[in-house]
Amino acid sequence: RETPEEDLKPEDYQQIRDVGAACLSGGDGQQLLKFIQDEKNQQGIVKSMGCGLLAPLVDELVRNKKSHDHCQAAITQLTKTCSSRTLLESFLELIEDMDPGAISETILVLLPHLQTLLQLDENRAAGVGLALSALHKQLSRLPVPYTQQQEEDDEHGLCRCCVALVTFTRPFIDGVKKDENCNPTPEDDELKAEILKVILPAIKESLPGLLFFSSLRKFTTMDTDLSKESTACLAYLLFVQLIAMDTFPAVFPVFILQCNMEHINQLLSKKESHLLKGLALFAKSLEKVEDNSLPVGLLDLESFYSAPQNLRQVLTDCPIQHLRESGLKVFQLFINKLDAEAKHKFFCMLKTSHHAGVEGYIVNNIRSQIQSSIKIMESLNLLRCLLMRDKEMKSDADVWEEICRIKDEFLKMLRVCISMSRAYYSAEMKALKEEQKLRAKAKEDARSTRLLKAITVKHDKVTQMSPEVLQSALVTFDLMESLVVRIDEITEEKQG
Repeated sequence: RETPEEDLKPEDYQQIRDVGAACLSGGDGQQLLKFIQDEKNQQGIVKSMGCGLLAPLVDELVRNKKSHDHCQAAITQLTKTCSSRTLLESFLELIEDMDPGAISETILVLLPHLQTLLQLDENRAAGVGLALSALHKQLSRLPVPYTQQQEEDDEHGLCRCCVALVTFTRPFIDGVKKDENCNPTPEDDELKAEILKVILPAIKESLPGLLFFSSLRKFTTMDTDLSKESTACLAYLLFVQLIAMDTFPAVFPVFILQCNMEHINQLLSKKESHLLKGLALFAKSLEKVEDNSLPVGLLDLESFYSAPQNLRQVLTDCPIQHLRESGLKVFQLFINKLDAEAKHKFFCMLKTSHHAGVEGYIVNNIRSQIQSSIKIMESLNLLRCLLMRDKEMKSDADVWEEICRIKDEFLKMLRVCISMSRAYYSAEMKALKEEQKLRAKAKEDARSTRLLKAITVKHDKVTQMSPEVLQSALVTFDLMESLVVRIDEITEEKQG
């Protein structure tokens, strides 16, 4: 008891650790608590060597729940009596050397007492940083639950530890936020820097990318890919987990989808845990977009090209069944949101996959589109039948004026489409004829000079369609236009 602290040897600390462990294993935990609480011992042996009792007390709490109360009281008394610096070192040693099979249990025991110790310390910034860094290192060793059921079971205690870690950091964060409204001290800035230095890399976010406050500029920038990955995970937390969604402004769904496609592409190009986030973010971003509304111009954007290609790779290459099933649902949802022209271009993009399953899926979607078009044509035929046969309804001006307007708009659009198609095929026919003339002239020149050399005739891409196909298309357009004219004549006769 009377030995000065500077004269104590490592053997002395080991001896008191062994004595404490023996007391606890023998069921004398209550006696050990009385020894620690004895005022005669507190200013001597407990103050100088009490930190050695921390390890056996924590081990007893992890192994034996029956001795919970007196062990907790003993640790609390040690945090009040022992040197804060020495006790912090003991806590950090316990975190670094904890049993791999009891990581979550040990962390849950240590966090409340570590929080109390750091709150009592005036220079707490460095201690908070060291503690958070050590805790994160141990938590990263625990398996991450991927499904809702695994989160509820929490077999390895990761979810409980994360909740406890939030509770542990809350008083320090609240203190910094409170002081920001007044005049923050250098100690507050240092504490804030230490907290962010540990937490932000843990979620893989670039510190300078966020720039929460100026003192963060001195930290080394992280890799650009990590910054993109962390931003993508942040989008997942916002739009899928709905964290802080109540403060997110109202934005058009198509704009949100366009912004998220880069994040989706980033997540779909990673490992399994990221694939789940990417698929969930993709599905959530598509949910509020109207069916058949995404224009073809979006497919020209790099993100709208890369993300579906990565999704296709998930469908064809991923060995995990539930990921392929989720990917297929998102794949179909994306197709449903494209308009007709965009669907056509998207199907053409997927033809390059040369995968039987993907090509079969494309054929099924094309069949569905054709069936939908058939329904539309049948509806138009029904209207036509009513228009021509139902004499009584012709007197109903409100109904038939609207039908006539629909008919006029449809015929007008049909004429425009026929004219554009005829102009295109006429230009193709003209270019093909000019190409044939140039080739014939080039052959004659080569024959006359008897020289064999490469001849560049034209830089423009020549159509692959034959003259017969082009001529047949032009005849078809003429026939369609004559039918439209005849429809107008019949309509005028009926109205007359």
